[in-house]
Amino acid sequence: MRDWLFNSPIWDTILFGNALYDYLMAVVLFALFVLIFKGLQWAALRSVEDVIKRTETNWDDAMVTIIKTIRPPFYWYVAFYIALSYLKIEGIAARAVDLGLITWLVYQAVLALRILIDFYVEQRLSKSDRGAQAAIQLVHSLAGAGLWLLGGLFLLQNFGVNVTSLIAGLGIGGIAIALAAQNVLADLFSSLAIFFDKPFVPGDFIELNGNKGTVQKIGIKTTRIRALNGEEVIVPNREVTGVVIKNIGRRKERRVTFKIGIVYETLTEKVKKVPELIREVIEMQDKIEFDRVHLKELAESSLSFEVVYHVKSNDYQVYMDVNQRVLLGIKEAFERNGIEIAYPTRMVYVNKP
Repeated sequence: MRDWLFNSPIWDTILFGNALYDYLMAVVLFALFVLIFKGLQWAALRSVEDVIKRTETNWDDAMVTIIKTIRPPFYWYVAFYIALSYLKIEGIAARAVDLGLITWLVYQAVLALRILIDFYVEQRLSKSDRGAQAAIQLVHSLAGAGLWLLGGLFLLQNFGVNVTSLIAGLGIGGIAIALAAQNVLADLFSSLAIFFDKPFVPGDFIELNGNKGTVQKIGIKTTRIRALNGEEVIVPNREVTGVVIKNIGRRKERRVTFKIGIVYETLTEKVKKVPELIREVIEMQDKIEFDRVHLKELAESSLSFEVVYHVKSNDYQVYMDVNQRVLLGIKEAFERNGIEIAYPTRMVYVNKP
């Protein structure tokens, strides 16, 4: 076929170790693969966009962004690299072409990984929170610096540079910096742990180290809590992640337990009616679920009953309103049935001579 199409001897002219015919075929291969890569990118985008329409997941958007980062210069170079394989290239030129391809691949890999990390972080954190925005930016910067550092070391290794001593030097310098700023770094990484693990979010009512209050802000270094008395409690993030936290704002209901005593002089028949009276009072209330009432003990100055019920709300105001109605209802029921609530008393017997 070559003889039929290119029967002129000019095509056999050797230039830099390759015939003109070979250069022509390399150009044809380059153009062909540019078209192929362009078509593959277009087809991939169309396929992913069709998947996006049929699924609810947002990860498809990240894939579209990654595909769009593949610019023409990248697949032009890949096509150029494939075309050069048809030619005989040796020495520094061949090495330079190989290193160019490796550089492009590392660059694209770093871009793709950064997009995936940024997307994951944005999915985990609320964009409306300023503290979350700061955390997103921080993770973006740290992840970018780390990925570019690893990519740079990989390239240096392929360029023939001995990176072992360089890594050792970076390690010593990193240890020195970490020791000098260990408290700042501890707060920094603790803030990331809080943002990702979400033990609480701004607006939650929590108890932390004996302080009860509403979380106002989760910052890079500190967490701010508005206490019940109105003051602002500022806690370093490293302390937040190292203690037990009660997230009161996330409970769906409140379990209420209290004791009430009646006097020993109460007739047994009336004592037996007490559980049913209390049960009726509790079941008459809204947002409340009765659990149990029992005569628990014969106390020092009363017959002591234990009452347990659940308030179906985490709002403290609702709990106090319900509890007040229950206590008033129990008092009214006891008064109607002639049952006297006990109070601490002591009887003293005196022998007269």
